[in-house]
Amino acid sequence: MRKLIMAGLTALVLLYSFQAYAGESRSVSFGISVMLGGRYDNMRMCVATPAGIKGGPIADILLDTRFFVNDNLSIAVNLPVMRPILFAAAFKMLQFEPEVTFEFKKNITEDIDIVYGPGLGLSFHYGPDYRSDSKDRSKSFFAMGPFISGLFGFQFAGNSGNNKLIGIRAFYVPLFSGDSDLSPGTVLGGALEGHFEFK
Repeated sequence: MRKLIMAGLTALVLLYSFQAYAGESRSVSFGISVMLGGRYDNMRMCVATPAGIKGGPIADILLDTRFFVNDNLSIAVNLPVMRPILFAAAFKMLQFEPEVTFEFKKNITEDIDIVYGPGLGLSFHYGPDYRSDSKDRSKSFFAMGPFISGLFGFQFAGNSGNNKLIGIRAFYVPLFSGDSDLSPGTVLGGALEGHFEFK
């Protein structure tokens, strides 16, 4: 678990180093995302629900890096921060789901764009299954699988070019593990997201 935490901290240091290098570039921006939603999950333990419940609420804070291909397309790299650190420190678990989203934009007004597009990432899990709770935990196991999503939202132009995006993301994750009798697992869910950009 310590190695996982160190790997996460190393990734954060590398990201901020890249920000310092590319911060003046017009083709790159940085920001923070906040997400809140729910999911069906027939494999992993949810720390917010009792044992035996398949799924529950989800929340996270992410660091965003956006690469602007042109006026109508950007590529967003989303690095989760809150959930991996909280789960490792408080629950001795790992849930880490970095993702890349291809964001297509369609202008509505001078200050508002529709934003939509697919996302693809990886979901990593280490911990007990949904039949567990914080007091009675089954054996922890490792699982992973592709994180597939779709985003639809509205982007609002902010002061000094710092945009804000409010949207909905639906996602599907098939999870595979050689150590669990529940493999393959299925995760289906959705979340409200707010992206706050700092150029």
